[in-house]
Amino acid sequence: MAPLLILQITDLHILPDLDETFLGVNTERYFHAVLDLAFTEPHHFDLILVTGDLAQEPCAGSYQRILQKLEATNTPCICLPGNHDDYDLMQQVFNTHWVNCRKQVLFENWQLICLNSQIPESQGGRISAQELLFLEDCLTSYPNHHALIAVHHHCLETKSPWMDTMIIENSEAFLAITKRYPQVKAITTGHIHQVMDITTGSIRVLGTPSTCFQFTPESNSFSLDTTAPGYRSIKLYPDGKIESEITRLTGPLLGLQMDTQGY
Repeated sequence: MAPLLILQITDLHILPDLDETFLGVNTERYFHAVLDLAFTEPHHFDLILVTGDLAQEPCAGSYQRILQKLEATNTPCICLPGNHDDYDLMQQVFNTHWVNCRKQVLFENWQLICLNSQIPESQGGRISAQELLFLEDCLTSYPNHHALIAVHHHCLETKSPWMDTMIIENSEAFLAITKRYPQVKAITTGHIHQVMDITTGSIRVLGTPSTCFQFTPESNSFSLDTTAPGYRSIKLYPDGKIESEITRLTGPLLGLQMDTQGY
């Protein structure tokens, strides 16, 4: 049987006005460019996974424009909230046949479990007791399905002290649950605007580049990187095997304000 192929994009930071820039970057232009690049490749995606921070300043207009672009792919799409998102508004807008905020997706051999790591009015992350119960319920209900877990905030340190102040506060409790269930094969996240690929126990933990600007790896303080935007493709095989790779746009990131001290 052919593997499932998932396209992960993350941290779009779309602005209310189509022509606005953020840290000098037209985030909407690069979101479109990354998605267009993914769909020019000679393969078929079974699912698009958008792991948070879809909007920088959430409003119905920005979410509607994202929806229009995602629906044009004619591919099922699941959207998770990030710390910059308005989750209630997301659930109102992303509520179509193709694009929605479903928390669990079942395939023949796999399940995708989507968790909310938002803390209201905070940049950091936490997985609530209710979300942890939901996770365990999914895993106990489908013990014969391999599991991919998606969440916005990272659960392992990036070695960037400023970024790791925003790690999931109860990541130890979260990871302890995942390690009790051998069918959990991978966790994939957004938020860190850089690549992560670490194995903890038997679980592969992935971080994915933003569709706009990137953060400098292993930096003590906020620092932007000139690395190009990109996406992650994830192949899920029937036997539980996972293959994943990063694909980036070619050419420099235009307009990036490298001297920015934060946002």
